[in-house]
Amino acid sequence: MYQYKTKGTCSSEIDLELEGDTVKSVRIIGGCNGNGKGICALVEGMKADEAIRRLKGIKCGFKPTSCPDQLAIALSQAKEQQERK
Repeated sequence: MYQYKTKGTCSSEIDLELEGDTVKSVRIIGGCNGNGKGICALVEGMKADEAIRRLKGIKCGFKPTSCPDQLAIALSQAKEQQERK
């Protein structure tokens, strides 16, 4: 399980688990409940690189980031951590 403290969003944390290069589970804590659950449901079972490609750079209103963008960052960091093991 990888925990990521979000920055610049209404959500406060993203918990995720990778199984190899596939997103096994994701939980976004805080933020817009329905949107968070929707994003999680869409990326579960997806290859991490594909999820990162699709989510990276998405902005929320005038903020420089968003929950999907923060998820892309969390996935990138989780992949790096997994590769170091």
